[in-house]
Amino acid sequence: MKIDKKGQMTVELILLVSFAIISAMILANAVMDSNELNMAMASARNGAYEGISSNGLAIYPKESFDNYSTDPKKQFLMRQKSIKIVKISETYKGKDNFNRTRIQLKIYASCPNLKTKEEKESVGDRINYNVRKSITNSFKTENITNKLFNPAFSNKYSFTTANVVWV
Repeated sequence: MKIDKKGQMTVELILLVSFAIISAMILANAVMDSNELNMAMASARNGAYEGISSNGLAIYPKESFDNYSTDPKKQFLMRQKSIKIVKISETYKGKDNFNRTRIQLKIYASCPNLKTKEEKESVGDRINYNVRKSITNSFKTENITNKLFNPAFSNKYSFTTANVVWV
């Protein structure tokens, strides 16, 4: 490549610079998409751990505490539990009505203290609620979802949760 004395650049240099700029823009877009998904998954893990912490320690709002302590079928919720998150998987479900990519999260957990289906569903619902709540808090989208944070939204994704799988 040779630049002449009149300040003109060669066509090869212009092509090389333009190719580099276009490549950088494409790469930046891909990195931003994966960063948003990574941030959402980190929020989901944080929410799952928050859910098992509050379940494991039997921490409830006063209204729920009063309800659970008087209902014999729900008194198991008042006991401490040792819950462990095994893994969180994601399944792509296409596009939603708002042209966001739908992702269903499935949490796998274990707890030897939970015996009945009702106990597992109750604890699982609380874990899923905290997962969705954490995602909406991370992206400040609480105002565009319902009070159960279902679905949870980010800028390009909508997240739902499947029932917790107990292993």
